[in-house]
Amino acid sequence: MDKIAVVILNWNGVKLLEQFLPSVIQFSEGATIYVADNDSTDNSVEFVQQNFPTIKIVKNSGNHGFAKGYNDALQHIDAEIYALVNSDIEVTENWLKPILETFENEKQTAIIQPKILDFKNKEYFEYAGAAGGFIDKYGFPFCRGRIFETLEKDNGQYDNNSELFWASGACFFIRKNVYHELGGFDESFFAHQEEIDLCWRAANEGHIIKYNYQSVVYHVGGATLQQGNPKKTYLNFRNSLLMLVKNLPKRGLFWVIFFRMVLDGIAGIRFLTQGKIGHTFAILKAHFSFYCLSLKYLGKRKEFQIQQYYMVKSIVFLYYIKKMTLFKEIFNSIQNIKN
Repeated sequence: MDKIAVVILNWNGVKLLEQFLPSVIQFSEGATIYVADNDSTDNSVEFVQQNFPTIKIVKNSGNHGFAKGYNDALQHIDAEIYALVNSDIEVTENWLKPILETFENEKQTAIIQPKILDFKNKEYFEYAGAAGGFIDKYGFPFCRGRIFETLEKDNGQYDNNSELFWASGACFFIRKNVYHELGGFDESFFAHQEEIDLCWRAANEGHIIKYNYQSVVYHVGGATLQQGNPKKTYLNFRNSLLMLVKNLPKRGLFWVIFFRMVLDGIAGIRFLTQGKIGHTFAILKAHFSFYCLSLKYLGKRKEFQIQQYYMVKSIVFLYYIKKMTLFKEIFNSIQNIKN
């Protein structure tokens, strides 16, 4: 069994592979590198075989998205640690060493995320993960270094290894045994928020999720599905609701989901006033899909759910009403309440 396998999911991404595989090969000494291909129709597979013969190819039977794409591919990969890496990630020297040291020294740590900076503006954190994620009571995700659309400059303010609620799927390290014990990603999600769901289920089982600032990667973001695409809005809103049904503590389950749907409705109206009609319809479609799947997802609930899953009650209120745009402001407000 390999110590660590770096697995890059690909679908018609030959240009990204050409641009970013060299850094992965250069700086991943000791790792076995795989490209898991979701039945690409471009020449991705041939390009890798011809130009990077040391990389192993796992061919999936179709374009199954992020969740099932990884689930299918990882059935064929034997390693103690999986490093699931987006195809638009540039890694840096020694990016694996601090991650492996943490896994070696902290047996309860099951999932780790590195520092994720913006490839296009390398002094700033990147949207999809930044310095590690948390959620509010109603399931809205936010990160150290990124609250909604506000991205912070990296001034070393998060240069401390700390526990998280969720780690970004853009660069996601997980122990093989934990991944398979949890059943991998929820394949019905297709893409978006499946990593938060997996981390939540891991936390329910007593596992620890951590951030390691000593490992640094740069992420393009939106290379496969742009941030402003209504399909991304649909998947994010639908999957967030499904995740809540699966993982919320039983007490207050109905009211939390009800209030979350009200907030979704307000977001839909906001999109409408901005002329983004496609996003409003995406939210309506997400809710309709949620209604159809809700009974199925109630059946996916486990016996135990952690009670204190959220950092703040409403990140929407703090960001849009209280105008707290930096994680430090939110963290300090929590500390003041505790004191």
